[in-house]
Amino acid sequence: MHIGMVGLGRMGGNMAERLRSAGIEVTGYDVNPATSEVTSLAELVAALPAPRRVVWVMVPAGAPTEDALHELAGLLDEGDVVVEGGNSHFEADRTNAAAFAERGVGYVDVGVSGGIWGRDNGYGLMAGGAAEDIALLMPVFDALRPDGPREEGFVHAGPVGAGHYAKMVHNGIEYGLMQAYAEGYQLLEARDDLITDVGAVFAAWQRGTVVRSWLLDLMVNAVKDDPGLDDISGWVDDSGEGRWTILEAIENAVPVPVISAALFARFSSRQPNSPAMRAVAALRQQFGGHATRPAAGDSAADE
Repeated sequence: MHIGMVGLGRMGGNMAERLRSAGIEVTGYDVNPATSEVTSLAELVAALPAPRRVVWVMVPAGAPTEDALHELAGLLDEGDVVVEGGNSHFEADRTNAAAFAERGVGYVDVGVSGGIWGRDNGYGLMAGGAAEDIALLMPVFDALRPDGPREEGFVHAGPVGAGHYAKMVHNGIEYGLMQAYAEGYQLLEARDDLITDVGAVFAAWQRGTVVRSWLLDLMVNAVKDDPGLDDISGWVDDSGEGRWTILEAIENAVPVPVISAALFARFSSRQPNSPAMRAVAALRQQFGGHATRPAAGDSAADE
């Protein structure tokens, strides 16, 4: 099989390598000419065997993805299939699929999990699309997924949009899991009079305990590399999928308090001098006379 890969960054480049190691031919295009194997999307499409050409788009969600899909819509022909593997919103998939359908081009959305470790360990894949398009792509999916039973690393989640919807919920769960580990880390660290090695405690949870997971393994690695986590800022970004998960929960009246709290905790990380926390401190002073600390840089603090 021979496919085109649009985007050869940390994810797309590693995925292309894994596919090649499984015997699938890949022609890659990237806006960075230093990594691109062809000079344009038109040249990429021309390099693929017709009919039933397959192009996998693996670029950042938003404008980069939409621009690539718009250009590909004018290059692909009836029977071809485009795969959108970024972290796009599932509603965008429906709109894009309808545009490709006008030209007889299939559209499959795939949520991809595995990060920078996927090249060696395999990628968890959640696909949405028509059954005949999924069947065409199964050799690609089987090459990318982890070793073992297919159903433990790949799912055809439903029609177009289902793949990215499943990945959205996956990422929302990920938010909650990471926040729980982070809060446990902080609590252990706070009792340095009792817990002498926080990293060793986390490491001891890696086998036999009910909280063991790959995320826990990564936490152990992080603490081993930087025991006090002093070399990294506490500012935490969010990809947008946590927000989408919560909006979907609101629309469907599904309570997601853990995921919501994890997202809001990320927002708190971006406010070193939070107005909300200043208001809480002021209220505590007003009703209870509780002591407050002067703001950083306040002249009173220097006196």
